[in-house]
Amino acid sequence: MKNIFVVLLSIVLFTKTNAQISFSQYFTNQTLRFDYSDGGWKDTSDVFFEDLKVEQYWAGSTTNLIEPFDLGIYQLHLYDSASNTLIYNTSYNTLYNEWVTTEEAKTTKRTYYESVVMPFPRNNVRLELYKRNKNNQKIKIYTLNINPLNYFIKNEKENQNIVYNILDNGNPSKKLDIVFLAEGYTKEQIQKFENDVKRYSQYLFNSSPFKENKSKINIKAIFVPSEEEGTDVPGQNIWKKTVFNTHFYTFGTDRYLTSRDMYTVRNIAAQVPYDRICILVNTNKYGGGGIYNFYSIFTADNSYAEYVFIHEFGHSLADLADEYYTSEVAYQDYYDLTVEPREPNITTLVDFESKWKKMVDKNTPIPTPIDKSKYDNVLGAFEGGGYIAKGIYRPKKDCTMKSATIDNFCPVCKNAIEKMIEYYSE
Repeated sequence: MKNIFVVLLSIVLFTKTNAQISFSQYFTNQTLRFDYSDGGWKDTSDVFFEDLKVEQYWAGSTTNLIEPFDLGIYQLHLYDSASNTLIYNTSYNTLYNEWVTTEEAKTTKRTYYESVVMPFPRNNVRLELYKRNKNNQKIKIYTLNINPLNYFIKNEKENQNIVYNILDNGNPSKKLDIVFLAEGYTKEQIQKFENDVKRYSQYLFNSSPFKENKSKINIKAIFVPSEEEGTDVPGQNIWKKTVFNTHFYTFGTDRYLTSRDMYTVRNIAAQVPYDRICILVNTNKYGGGGIYNFYSIFTADNSYAEYVFIHEFGHSLADLADEYYTSEVAYQDYYDLTVEPREPNITTLVDFESKWKKMVDKNTPIPTPIDKSKYDNVLGAFEGGGYIAKGIYRPKKDCTMKSATIDNFCPVCKNAIEKMIEYYSE
């Protein structure tokens, strides 16, 4: 009874705090985009200001302005300068933070172009960026004072590309808004892109909990023609002229498909209201990638297309971790086993209470034996996950975040996804 009271009190306090932040008092219905470069090498991070830019639409919630989640490597806090009130925050991951865990980052300095968005402020604000260290502590890494009347805030109108309204369930501020971007489709392949997006939209609703929440989701697509079909495959000396400069062999892993061109990605996506960006790449090669609140990316015509899309979208939407531990990756020491990881679907058991412990039957042993068939469909804590065979635990023996399966999110992953959909749609 005490635990229930604490949970209810937390919800009431969160609701009260959010209710005190009036969107119309502090913000317009546009977006302010903060572009910056993150640079350094292993265990270092320096932020270099690039641009502030106005985007036409704000698709995010106008009610939930303070996140109830504790996700993401990075967090942005926005304060009203006059009152020092926290009026908005958001969390996200970046490609740079993955790169710093690779072998190359031990000897080479690099910068990655990054971008984060917020509702456009009416008055002067203070932007603060925070980043988690290895102990999961949030350290302030950058501060920027912003005057919304500053004439250097760019207000350029983007080239208008062809937009498809795939699924329209109403007001973007009360829906999860997904936008698909065309990569590696030539102007002659415009119909193929439209057909591919419709197929991928159906993939989304083949899986729970998306199928049950279809009415809370909007889907749009933007066609931008590339000069050439496909994408770069550096390991095979294949180079293509495409809009978003995507490429396989990210960090030397042949299946890892990404783009470092966040400037172009954001510019094109800004033509519509969006909460999550999906980049659809016109190739049949296996691969993809997903970065929380950054983008997800996948290929159009591979036989595993549906699985890769849903898996990578799980990363992008809800900060779900990879639960596999036998596939080759370029990361080194990605998780500190003495610290509870931030992702909702893995645990080191350091602070299992903060994860899904309350969802586990009291008769299920923790850790849960993986070699006994009686636990095949039971929620527990099974060793192996987050690229590591020992010391990290996942909720079930199998899940879409572990293996190439469809409509197979475990209850913990489903719960995390549903919470994110509710955050954007309530």
